[in-house]
Amino acid sequence: MHLTSKHMQNWYCYAKTVTEQAAWELAKERKLDLVVINPSLVLGPLLQTAVNASTWHIAKYLDGSLQTYANAAQAYVHVQDVADAHTRAYETPDAHGRYLCAGRTLHRGEVCGILAKFFPEYPVPTRCKEGAGEMKKGCRFSSRRIMELGVGITPASQCLYDTVTSLQDKGILPRRHADMS
Repeated sequence: MHLTSKHMQNWYCYAKTVTEQAAWELAKERKLDLVVINPSLVLGPLLQTAVNASTWHIAKYLDGSLQTYANAAQAYVHVQDVADAHTRAYETPDAHGRYLCAGRTLHRGEVCGILAKFFPEYPVPTRCKEGAGEMKKGCRFSSRRIMELGVGITPASQCLYDTVTSLQDKGILPRRHADMS
């Protein structure tokens, strides 16, 4: 099926897909060697002092604005792994094609559990928005090709920890003190 705007529910993913398709077409026309790194949701230390879509995905579970989490799953990757992937793809003459740069897929409940463990001082949701039904499973990915370039995949828990501490360090997420009572 040819994708058109009426079929789309995720414009971000659609835009990334058609942009990559255009890059492949241009590379073919100009006889260029193209290597593409496709990261999943990128987390870790921020450069900017504002919340972007990826960091909002985590901050919203810590700022008290949500009482529940969504019944959804997502793969995560550390920003340093993505940077390393780009560097290694550039420096490896045999690198070719597409490389998926994704770590473990976590359900939002798992994300909230990890956040609550590392940061118990924040009001992390403990209930699923859709009740106690079947948890949605995310996609499973193979990191084999990216690891063949020598890229290590940082555990998702470390990605989450580094994101939150960066949000705190940048003053985006106020530091709270754990209730010791």
